Amino acid sequence: MNLTLQRIRRLAALAIKGKGGKLGLVYCVVVLLLGLAEIQVSVKLIAWSKDFYDALEKLDGGAALWQIGVFAMLTAASAGLYLVGNYIRQLVKIRWRTTLTNASLDRWMKNKAYWHLDTAESSALDNPDQRISEDCRIFVERLVGGTAVMGSSGSVLDFIIGLIGLTTYAMLLWNLSSFPLSVELFGRSFEIAHYMAWAAPIYVFVSSGLTHWLGAPLMKLNAMYQHREADLRFALTHFRESKDAIALSGGEAAERRAIDRRYQRILENWRQRIRQELILGCFTQPYMLTVLRIPLFLAFPAYLAGHVALGGLMQLSSSFQKVVTSLSWFIFYYKYLAELAATSNRLGHFLAEAEAAADQPPAIAARPSPDGALHVRDLTLRDPRGAALLHLPELRVEPGEAVWIDGPSGIGKSTLIKAVCGLWRHCSGHIGMPPGKMLFLSQHAYLPLGSLAAAVTYPDEPDDVASVKALFARVGLSCPRHEQELDRAEEMAKDYKLSGGEQQRLIVARILAARPDWVFLDEATSALDADAERQLFGVLREALPATGFIVIAHREPRGLGDYRHVDLRDAAYSSGRRDSRQGEREMALEPV
Repeated sequence: MNLTLQRIRRLAALAIKGKGGKLGLVYCVVVLLLGLAEIQVSVKLIAWSKDFYDALEKLDGGAALWQIGVFAMLTAASAGLYLVGNYIRQLVKIRWRTTLTNASLDRWMKNKAYWHLDTAESSALDNPDQRISEDCRIFVERLVGGTAVMGSSGSVLDFIIGLIGLTTYAMLLWNLSSFPLSVELFGRSFEIAHYMAWAAPIYVFVSSGLTHWLGAPLMKLNAMYQHREADLRFALTHFRESKDAIALSGGEAAERRAIDRRYQRILENWRQRIRQELILGCFTQPYMLTVLRIPLFLAFPAYLAGHVALGGLMQLSSSFQKVVTSLSWFIFYYKYLAELAATSNRLGHFLAEAEAAADQPPAIAARPSPDGALHVRDLTLRDPRGAALLHLPELRVEPGEAVWIDGPSGIGKSTLIKAVCGLWRHCSGHIGMPPGKMLFLSQHAYLPLGSLAAAVTYPDEPDDVASVKALFARVGLSCPRHEQELDRAEEMAKDYKLSGGEQQRLIVARILAARPDWVFLDEATSALDADAERQLFGVLREALPATGFIVIAHREPRGLGDYRHVDLRDAAYSSGRRDSRQGEREMALEPV
């Protein structure tokens, strides 16, 4: 419980400290003031109950009609205060969800924490997209509240307003219930002064204890529900994104089984939740139906004893009802409390994991190169479990030089690029980074959301479509369909369809647009035939003669001109096994 409260406090602080968050705090103060005004209107309505029913008891029609007019004015005032307060709550939610979402995104992306969280075997974090999108929204709603209908929304802000109102209503009830209750017990007479004021908290305290006892399992079940829903969404998204491979393999039945298993887990949790809600509802529903009548039953002896008239009875009943309702906030909104606790724990855990991943220093502190060349010395790569992948004694690449890095699958070629880039933390050694702009391209062509022109200049914004069209022509992508896509504004662009080979041609266009000093390519032309690969490498070398190219590929990168061939099998070890041809060659460092 302490950890949950700490996380709620920390998340609230993040929402307030962000840009525009402090103004949201001012808005909350305004909502509290409006809530206080609503409480005063409620006190007036309690007094109105006495005046109205006294008029009815006296058969005074004129006074009764006047009180109806007073009731209409008080109701209009209460509704107006609520609607204004609800509008301001929505403004707070916009601001605080924005600041909390920005804080989550900042921590998720800082120092590439998103990558380390997704690849770390020790991380128990799941569905960070849901944490940022769904949990930020739920947390702010449970913090601020605000609904489209009259009544409390079970938020922390409502709780504070209710707590202030409770003080007012309790004092009023104490003053109204000045008469004692006489009780005969075991032949002795007892009198309980202000018994109505004592009955309210005792009644609610016992009811709250029963509510917590019956509803405690809902917290765990609600947290589990969010996880399982996210797993189903992930499976459906994975199915959509892998549609080509699934369709070619005829894997619909296997995918359906995987999706069905996840949905069955949702159904299992669903049944558990509705059973637990039924158990809880067996107490809370009768409680909510009777809470408005209990005051009349408790005040009825005072009416029969002549301590109060009919108007006083209704006034006493209304004040008791307000006290009980305020005290019953825990009972009425227990489900929302469970949701707030579960959301705070999920979101707080996500932020803690993201911060830990972002703050972890790189395994190798890359230093500036003293002579402008890329230096890799005594580099050892390991997998996340600590098993050795590759040992590279030394690699030096001069500016403008081309190097082809070769080796069997699984030896650590892609990991080598990640280590040079600073991503891979399971390594040791020394790296000297040369000056200039570097471009690292993975073996899977990345096509960002947005227009086709933005995909070419990613991560920069496109200057003009004409230059992008010229790049398309140079890499062999010019066609009427692509011309039409390039003419679309980004907000009007739809999902463009590119084959694997077209995607890799687009990556070559991206290199031409960026004009980097160093390019690291990881199987960037694997989907192209040899002639197309030769032509594209020729375009790159012609356009970027001073650029250094480090190419990871299983086949010779023809078209780059002179290059050095580094075969990692000459320097690799994996769990004590060495390549059988290791003794037959030396690391090839001569021009081919």
